[in-house]
Amino acid sequence: MTQMGQPAGIPAAEARDWAWARRAAAARRRTAERIFLGTQIALDALLFALATYLAHRVPVSLGLLRLPRALPTHQSLAILGITTAIVLLVFAAGGLYRRGRGVSRFDTFSRICTHLTLGLLLAIAVNTLVFHENVVLSRRLLLVGWLLAIALVTAGRLLHAVVVGQVRLRGLAVDRLLIVGTGTAARIVHDKIRRMPALGYHLVGFLAHPGEGAPPDTINGAPVLGTTERLHEVVRRHRVDELILALEGTPHTTALELIYQVMDLPVNVRVYPDLFRLITNDELNVSDLGGLPLVTVRTAGLRTWSRVVKRAVDLAVSSAVLVFCSPLMLLLAILIKLDSPGPVFFVQERVGHDGVPFNLLKFRSMPVDAEEETGPVWATPNDPRPTRVGRFMRRYSLDELPQFINVFLGEMSIVGPRPERPYFVEQFRQSIPYYMARHREKAGITGWAQVNGLRGDTSIEERTQYDLYYVENWSLLFDIKIMIKTLARILSDENAY
Repeated sequence: MTQMGQPAGIPAAEARDWAWARRAAAARRRTAERIFLGTQIALDALLFALATYLAHRVPVSLGLLRLPRALPTHQSLAILGITTAIVLLVFAAGGLYRRGRGVSRFDTFSRICTHLTLGLLLAIAVNTLVFHENVVLSRRLLLVGWLLAIALVTAGRLLHAVVVGQVRLRGLAVDRLLIVGTGTAARIVHDKIRRMPALGYHLVGFLAHPGEGAPPDTINGAPVLGTTERLHEVVRRHRVDELILALEGTPHTTALELIYQVMDLPVNVRVYPDLFRLITNDELNVSDLGGLPLVTVRTAGLRTWSRVVKRAVDLAVSSAVLVFCSPLMLLLAILIKLDSPGPVFFVQERVGHDGVPFNLLKFRSMPVDAEEETGPVWATPNDPRPTRVGRFMRRYSLDELPQFINVFLGEMSIVGPRPERPYFVEQFRQSIPYYMARHREKAGITGWAQVNGLRGDTSIEERTQYDLYYVENWSLLFDIKIMIKTLARILSDENAY
């Protein structure tokens, strides 16, 4: 290998051109990332200072808040500067300035709440030590400032993310991406990148692994550039910035060999966690067996306290929905009866917790004999079967409201893998070996797959991946996040039909 990470065994002129192109592209990306980071820090500082100023000035000016004495301007500015600096340091220590793509709005909000609260507490302690009795604290002032800071900083971060996404959409600060693999895992990664162009990836193509069989020429229009035997050459020739290994059932030694092939090249390597998703559990811990270290990567199902908490939330939410939505449900029942002959409710057998079947309730959205000629089939876009009222209900998921009765009775949960009919379950369990693992928990009205756009006639393999991730990583906060994202998707879900 030549100096500065240039690959050995190629003509010197080509190596120089390659190195120059790499350095120029890397310099452009570094400059863009520094601009993104600098503007983010400046925006956080500005909006936090503005929130603090408004929280103090507006209530005092309106006579809603009286402070015992006014501080000198220079001391007020010093306190504001110290507080802002501490909050930014807490943000930095908490990873809020690390480069990331595709972070959800809910995660952004929750992290800002947590770190801003910690930063304010530390700032109060530091300012009290520095200025002693000159620091005037008002609980009302602190509460208003805290709420305003969360609102303004969150809004600023969301706006900044939109601007950065638009910059990347126009081809600036993008990373050239190579996906290693041509199977289901690789296609899932590619589909996610296609659905989210603001992530800032330019896909140069795929590389097939010999163990995957004969590779196709293209995958969804993207070229297959050969096999992993040419990995080093392809990364160098196409100036790849990031490499994602998306191989299924590949031994870890094979993955390491592929990584070693590009160790001398300036390329980031990521692994789509296929089977390794199981070790992302928050409860990962190290124990011992008579002195022999063991790593617990998963536990079978939720613990007792987790089930109690989840059930309590299910009862509270389902009771509230059934009470407050009862007028709407009565109106829908009347419209269904007026629109087409047949019962109001559609009762269908589904497979639930531990593979036990149960009767799922929905408002009837199709004629009674909708599947008489076709048998069990998926709903598809422009499906002619729904009635007029049924089409409206399915568009806004109103036909799912009776499932809160299933939740109240304990047959379902608010959040969990969507239940399927026994006919489809039997098909999926034969084609997807780990499919039945999603039944370790109760089926849900909504789920992690659904809020990520995977409902209706979409990839069952990808949906199963999302369902298993949810089962392995359950938390109350995760459930709340999914509920909020569900409400946001009701009006914009393209797969609701």
